[in-house]
Amino acid sequence: MNAVNNAVTRLFDLVLMPLELIGQRTALIVISGLFGVAALYIFKLISSQDGIAAAKGRIKGHMIEIRIYQDDLVVVGKAVGKILLRNLQYVGLNFGPFIPLAIPFVFVMAQFVVRYAYDPIPVTPASQEVMAGTGTMIEVQLKDGQSAAVAGLSLTLPEGLRAVSPLVRSAATGRAFQEVVAVTAGTHDVVLEVPGSAPEILQIVAGTDATRTMQPRRVATAGWYNVLDPEHCALLWPAEPAFEAGSPFAAVAIAYPTRDLGWLPSGEGGIMITLILASMLFGLAALKPLGVQI
Repeated sequence: MNAVNNAVTRLFDLVLMPLELIGQRTALIVISGLFGVAALYIFKLISSQDGIAAAKGRIKGHMIEIRIYQDDLVVVGKAVGKILLRNLQYVGLNFGPFIPLAIPFVFVMAQFVVRYAYDPIPVTPASQEVMAGTGTMIEVQLKDGQSAAVAGLSLTLPEGLRAVSPLVRSAATGRAFQEVVAVTAGTHDVVLEVPGSAPEILQIVAGTDATRTMQPRRVATAGWYNVLDPEHCALLWPAEPAFEAGSPFAAVAIAYPTRDLGWLPSGEGGIMITLILASMLFGLAALKPLGVQI
């Protein structure tokens, strides 16, 4: 999974780099639109275009039949039944090819989220007093069956981060929490370690400049394909390598602030809305030029 995520990330680096010189919103909209056009073209290749056209034609024919024989209830009833059956055929011909197109959609969505949905945590001057609840929360979750090991969990903070709260551990749930603030800008490596296991590195980005290595969750490789469980799906978090099978860690979360995208909707939900709408609008514009039946 890590190799796949790395390859997709490098591809998006190359594609997005020139567009981001114009602006992140431009890059987000243009790539979403091009994805919609590409998906439409792939749909044309893998769908039964003749079957879709025939189904639409027969539906129209039965509707004309109802119009012509509207006084004959028997004919109208049969025509309505045929329309319903043809509609089922039409939906099936369209829906089937969209299933494989969901795979590239997930990859595109994941890349957009780690690039545009979040901002780095703010930098707090070292001399400033920070109250609990105003910092950034780190949450660590151990794998099932490893909950008791949370008692020995340690988080080693670099010089650029400062703890606001002690490390709070819950042996019942296998979770631990610590609130931190950044005192210097940059990418900071937090060392997570459980006795008897190799240490893991958690990267936390602080400052005003967004980077491509920022994501709010790092998860384990197990269940990497399960997009219905986004909190533990490695496919959705490609900016950092997933924890390997032998690691005791199931997930680590950082409460990054949501990035303001101006007139575009913000956050993960906003990114998804922009991707869907831009791809649909570009796709509709390309419908006739590509000669696609939907």
